[in-house]
Amino acid sequence: MNTLLIAIGSSLWLGILTSISPCPLATNIAAISYVGRHAGNSGLVLASSALYTLGRVVAYAVLGVLVVASLLSAPGLSVWLQKNMNLFLGPFLILVGMILLELIELPTLKGIGLNWAKTRVEKLGLAGSGLLGILFAMSFCPVSAALFFGSLVPLAITNESKMLLPAVYGVGTGIPVLIFAVMLVFGKNSFGKFFGQVTGAEKWLRAITGTSVLLVGVYITLQQVYHV
Repeated sequence: MNTLLIAIGSSLWLGILTSISPCPLATNIAAISYVGRHAGNSGLVLASSALYTLGRVVAYAVLGVLVVASLLSAPGLSVWLQKNMNLFLGPFLILVGMILLELIELPTLKGIGLNWAKTRVEKLGLAGSGLLGILFAMSFCPVSAALFFGSLVPLAITNESKMLLPAVYGVGTGIPVLIFAVMLVFGKNSFGKFFGQVTGAEKWLRAITGTSVLLVGVYITLQQVYHV
């Protein structure tokens, strides 16, 4: 039980870190402007933000099922992963840590299609919020792909969690929009300042996580090589 709770907490943290990373943050800002158009109706603001987050949860849960289940369902592959996962997990985590620390630069698709998607789904009304969440969740960039496929998927495989951990990760990615909705409903005009502080702290949070992931990767690699 404790192991599962730690895995759930780690998944939520990875989702939150994803949500405030530069590229995914752009999608959440677009979602905030979409949700904010209902500023005069508290119910619609909350419902829209909840549906947006639900869309992200569904997208990551389905993707998690497809990826994790496919890896665990193949008998030979499943047994091989359980026995040898740490052989490639260490180097993989080192790579993820280096990406988070920006020691490796990968091409990005910042902002492409965000306004187009937001404009299209506006015609669908409230239901468009859920669709927007799904579309934005699938708009992977190097950092979000590294966190999802490089950190969350191995965590889900280790805990044999096809849906729960990816879904919790999805909740984490939608937290900024949920916070915005709550603050808007309760008339908190300081959201801009709060949001600025969060985005300003992103580089420190990413540095801490990146360093932690890198060190864990180095430890696992040394353990496998030298059996320490």
